[in-house]
Amino acid sequence: MEIGKSMASYEEVLVVKEEVRGGGSSSNNNNNDDNKRKSPRRGGIRTLPFILANEVCDRFAVAGFNGNLISYLTQQLNMPLVSAANTLTIFGGTASFTPLIGALISESFAGHFWTITIASIIYELGMVSITLSTILPHMRPPPCPTQVNCQEATSSQLSMFFISLVLISIGSGGIRPCVVPFLGEQFDMTKKGVASRKWNIFNWYFFFMGIASLSALTIVVYIQDNTGWGWGFGIPTIVMFLSIVAFVLGSPFYNTEKPKGSPMVRLAQVIVAAVRKRKEVLPNDPKFLYQNREVDAGISLEGMLLHTNDYKWLDKAAIVTGEEGTEPNAKPNFWKCATVHRVEELKSIIRILPISASGILLIAASAHLPSFVIEQARTMDRHLSHTFQISPANMSIFSGLMPSASARIEVNTLKRYRGQRWKVPRKQNSPRV
Repeated sequence: MEIGKSMASYEEVLVVKEEVRGGGSSSNNNNNDDNKRKSPRRGGIRTLPFILANEVCDRFAVAGFNGNLISYLTQQLNMPLVSAANTLTIFGGTASFTPLIGALISESFAGHFWTITIASIIYELGMVSITLSTILPHMRPPPCPTQVNCQEATSSQLSMFFISLVLISIGSGGIRPCVVPFLGEQFDMTKKGVASRKWNIFNWYFFFMGIASLSALTIVVYIQDNTGWGWGFGIPTIVMFLSIVAFVLGSPFYNTEKPKGSPMVRLAQVIVAAVRKRKEVLPNDPKFLYQNREVDAGISLEGMLLHTNDYKWLDKAAIVTGEEGTEPNAKPNFWKCATVHRVEELKSIIRILPISASGILLIAASAHLPSFVIEQARTMDRHLSHTFQISPANMSIFSGLMPSASARIEVNTLKRYRGQRWKVPRKQNSPRV
């Protein structure tokens, strides 16, 4: 069978299939409209107080817990500085990896709402356990105010602490990748005017997150260093519980969408399909590659990605073979044949890999911020007056304030030298239809 002939026949069958579906859909418009009127309206601006309350409390708890953890390890568990720094680095790396698993679970079958809820409960269990370990005397070594010849924590005491960190890492992995997409689900971006205002919503979202982190790094850290670790960890634990309550109370108003499949799975499907068809010959006309608007409707709200000529070896994943062309009514197996839109998604990811890789050095350097930098600040004179001194962990505040301040300075400087009408250039979007 010739390639062009098989592609044409396959395309004709798809056109007939869409026409038949289009004719039948018009008879059901009235029923669909009636169902929409009967169903209660969900989502919208009224969900923001619940989501923001949840995230403000969550970010306050997370920043209050993580911001001064190195001091707890070295001064309460009496761990050597190097061991404590390694523990925090492993904890940070694990907490950065688990969001991949959380996103996979959420997008595959669980959904954003249930993933956030269950992950928040797991996170709360981790914080409760570590709070109990600070209150119960037998869960930590005896106090050592001089920090000389101190008795280190036993293996059983450390095991309780490590279990707490594992629970917190798992909980963080379910919360972090789901909150922003869940917030986006509450607004219909296809409506006129909503898409233009979505950036204001997310700007306010990140503004409140910054305020919550700043408050935790000042208030909670001060309590930990001057009042005690029981209250220092207890307050974030209580606030985390309040965040779960606030989030669950808004459940009657949330707009929850069904999972559309994980993007990571889609990328893997394209690679597998391209490898399977590595010996196939690409058609001269990209129009003969597999495209299906109906299948990609849920992942192309802003338009279908157009075919590009880069990385042509990936285009083989969208080749329609004779077997696939003769069964147009069958559900597509994306492990064997991917759409052009999905292939272009993977191409877009490959294009931004150099930009993403440039942040590795920054991340490697910032990994020492919650460990060695805080311990170095402990040796400094931190007195703001004769009776008041800031905590070493308060130095982390500058890492959050400086990016915003430096960005403003850079923009104003560029405006001065390049004209007042200069703006920060936006990213170049992939072509869509």
